[in-house]
Amino acid sequence: MAMLGFFTFGSMLAFLDLAAKNQIEAQDKDEFPKELKGTKGKIWLYKNHNPGLSFGVLKECPKAMELVPLCITSAFGGAWTYILGKRGCFFEKLAATLVMAGGVSNLYDRMRRGHVVDYLCLRWKALKKVVFNLGDLFILAGSVLLILVSVLRTLKEIKADIKGENRNEKV
Repeated sequence: MAMLGFFTFGSMLAFLDLAAKNQIEAQDKDEFPKELKGTKGKIWLYKNHNPGLSFGVLKECPKAMELVPLCITSAFGGAWTYILGKRGCFFEKLAATLVMAGGVSNLYDRMRRGHVVDYLCLRWKALKKVVFNLGDLFILAGSVLLILVSVLRTLKEIKADIKGENRNEKV
């Protein structure tokens, strides 16, 4: 997938999350929480407004909540651009695109509304208390994928070192 393909894919994911947030916002708060049809009670919809970071961290600091997400998303945007420019690295590009899509969606929400709309809840064990949005899910999935790729690359390098393939022999 070329650079434009990753950009298009990421844009589609961000717009998907923003469209879902708009659908939730268009409904009366009294309609929530409610079961998402077809999920057999496993997924519920909420209409939560989070003025802070994950789990409401820094919600008491509105100035920080304007600046911190903007700085983080901008910095990651630079890293994403760098990763997209590399040859190969499909999984790193995919992971970074997922993180960027979620970050941009939540940043847009925060800048436009002053809070992030969270609307999904998995009714399973401790997750019953967590309400999130697709953007959060994209960030989580991309982060996990980036970690996995990094761990696998490191293990491969360690294996090569053990076999003596990475030794720089100086004469």
